[in-house]
Amino acid sequence: MRECETYWLGRVVYGEAVELQRQLALARMRGEVEDSLLLLEHPPVITLGRGAKRGHLRMEERLLQARGIDVWEIERGGDVTFHGPGQLVGYPIIDLTRHGKDLHLYMRKLEEVLIQTLRVFGIQGGRRAGQTGVWIGDAKIASIGVHVSRWVSRHGFALNVSTDLGAFDLIVPCGLSGIRMTSMTSVLGQELPVRAVAERAAHEFGRVFDCVPRWETRPEMALSLP
Repeated sequence: MRECETYWLGRVVYGEAVELQRQLALARMRGEVEDSLLLLEHPPVITLGRGAKRGHLRMEERLLQARGIDVWEIERGGDVTFHGPGQLVGYPIIDLTRHGKDLHLYMRKLEEVLIQTLRVFGIQGGRRAGQTGVWIGDAKIASIGVHVSRWVSRHGFALNVSTDLGAFDLIVPCGLSGIRMTSMTSVLGQELPVRAVAERAAHEFGRVFDCVPRWETRPEMALSLP
């Protein structure tokens, strides 16, 4: 079974994570590295995907920046979302030629990773017809937005572990009016370490994508690629 290099990077500034993904994706295209899974948190940031509308920001960008929240326009699919402390973000850098060259199947597999991760913690997550992500009833707990070039993936998923849900009031989450966001902490009524959820997510990623997570003990290796 193939290995997947897995990194827990802690809290990483969004721009650094974007650059790291680009470097890893290029290296993966050239066959210089194996598939990778980056697991981390971000300081507060709002990202606008390819399908986003500026009107889905409920506060002017200058006011958001005054509150310490950066705004990024990026190449992933989807609309607007928030990342911040207490949210597990996963960026798989993988060669989809090994997984059917099917973008929709890939997103369903990412959903499955998150559904199985939640199940381990006693939470029943599920899908919603026509809407990418993972839901708990009528509330969304995880978002997915990806970019694929030459069948190598970038970007990925964001799972609300103990995220400040009030931050989602600053946007129209995923461009869906009236959507309610939730978190693992809200569902369970107790705090969970993001690192513990990351370790379980890596295990479930390996099961779904038929690989063995190989934890890198020196995360700075990923952050210092040429």
